Amino acid sequence: MHRRFFRPITSTTTRTNEGNTMKNLTRIGGAAAIAAALTLTACGAGGSPTGPETAKGQGSGGDVSKLISINAKDAKDLQPGGKVTLPLGNIGPDFNGFSNNGNSADNSALMAAINPVAVSGGGIGGCWKFDFAGKATPNKDFCESVDSEVKDGKQTITIKVNPKATYNDGTPIDIKAFQNTWNILKGSNPDYDIVSPGAYPFVESVEAGSSDKEVIVKTSQPVYPLDSLFFGLINPNVNSPQVFNEGFNGNLHPEWMAGPFKLDKYDSAAKTLTAVPNDKWWGTKPVLDSVTFRQLESSAQIAAFKNGEIDAMSANTIALYKQLDGTKNSEVRRGQRLFAGGMNINALRVTDVAVRKAIFTAVDREALRKVRFNGLNWEEPSSGSMMLLPFSAYYQDNYPVKETGPDAAKKVLTDAGYTPNASGIMEKDGKPAAFKISNFGDDPTALATTQTLQKQLQAGGMDVGIDQRASADFGKVVGSRDFDLSLSGYTVGADATDSVKQFYDSKASVNKVGDAELDKKIADLASIEDNSERNKAAMEVEKEHMAKYFSMGPVFNGPQISFVRTGLANYGPSLFQSPSQVPDWSTLGWEKK
Repeated sequence: MHRRFFRPITSTTTRTNEGNTMKNLTRIGGAAAIAAALTLTACGAGGSPTGPETAKGQGSGGDVSKLISINAKDAKDLQPGGKVTLPLGNIGPDFNGFSNNGNSADNSALMAAINPVAVSGGGIGGCWKFDFAGKATPNKDFCESVDSEVKDGKQTITIKVNPKATYNDGTPIDIKAFQNTWNILKGSNPDYDIVSPGAYPFVESVEAGSSDKEVIVKTSQPVYPLDSLFFGLINPNVNSPQVFNEGFNGNLHPEWMAGPFKLDKYDSAAKTLTAVPNDKWWGTKPVLDSVTFRQLESSAQIAAFKNGEIDAMSANTIALYKQLDGTKNSEVRRGQRLFAGGMNINALRVTDVAVRKAIFTAVDREALRKVRFNGLNWEEPSSGSMMLLPFSAYYQDNYPVKETGPDAAKKVLTDAGYTPNASGIMEKDGKPAAFKISNFGDDPTALATTQTLQKQLQAGGMDVGIDQRASADFGKVVGSRDFDLSLSGYTVGADATDSVKQFYDSKASVNKVGDAELDKKIADLASIEDNSERNKAAMEVEKEHMAKYFSMGPVFNGPQISFVRTGLANYGPSLFQSPSQVPDWSTLGWEKK
């Protein structure tokens, strides 16, 4: 699975932006999505005029049940029918979650409802689903069982596909989908713009067993965890680099989907998408009559929530919280945001490792957290990993710089041959240490955090500007690597095995920095069956990579604070079961009045 990226600070779910919607990354079944840094969630009942209730992230051995708040109800106790409207930071334009341009938390949130067979990161996708604690079990809507046998150093995985599993156009979900997924994601054809090959290069063959609904997978070396494979399946019609890379731009291809809801209407001009129950769905039928997604900047979400136009939104900054506090017919749900990030450096543009090390050194991470969480009454352990949260039993703090501050940053640059020019900017061979921080969206806390980082880096002798972008541009900008540095990060899962390759492999990672020695360690650790030993090996790779290459610097994780319409059931901070806050789309609905 791939981690999705999160937007900067403001929003919701897969590459994540520090401001807006989240995009997927560490491993929650699939590639980590990239996300903006600003998305938060919450637990408990409504807020007070003085701000959110005090809450804190959990350290090692913490009680993760305190990080979940969904108003859980059985579907039979809910009002049949009804509709729910949810905001996203961006809808499309690329709807292929397996590609770099489509690998976002927002895309995963959308696809979880209408196409869970193809969700490549999140709490459910393809053959797998996760519980709140991050334990993976087969998703029986698509894969009734997944069994593994290791003999003579090689592994055979047998997958029994649900006989009823069928794409919306009537094509059976069978061996062809599994073979297509492997052929594309193993990375042998560089023309496919995939996020990460993950464990697929270790697969030697994917063949039919007793029927096309039995899949026999053989590997060159054992692969762990098993959910590294076939978390998300690629439809056989996606059969060329052109279709994969460009065929989903503005086109969802609902005929190639399978899920509890189906596409009813997509209006690219109005930036809305509506889904209704899928009459061809063989699984549990949804409670709701319809779900609508609206693309909205955070400022527009505030008015929409107050006016009853949307039914939930994240309030991950004090500015958002105060504007929403006291809204009629609403409550606050608080928990842990599955996000790790801060300094997402594009090493393809900030190419000098000395400049990247100076960035890590100049940053006052505690000061950034104070700005980011100002007024939210949120405390958390210092974030020192891109791959695991501090409450994980496998977590370790891998931040590579101990002596920080402007003087220490200038010394890093001086030792690398930089000297101050007439303006006080450190330069080498006539080239200044100059770059921009991309800020997404219109949330004032996101901008304040970016400006604080800018001042810290300027004090360290670097020429740093701000590149202001709209929230809707987040996925495109980060996916196409059209930035120098952004306050963003990735969704975090319960296991570091996939993310270590996605982030730190010299060939698979977006930054393309690393070395053969680390690549071998990454390849070898995938065969370690013991979860603790394998994750320890992954964390050691991260520690070594950070200290050599300085490409991604963790600063914070953060809470998930969600304002939710009173009576909405089975929605809210859900930890690993659902980064998009909907643990099960079939049970999302309204309490009976």
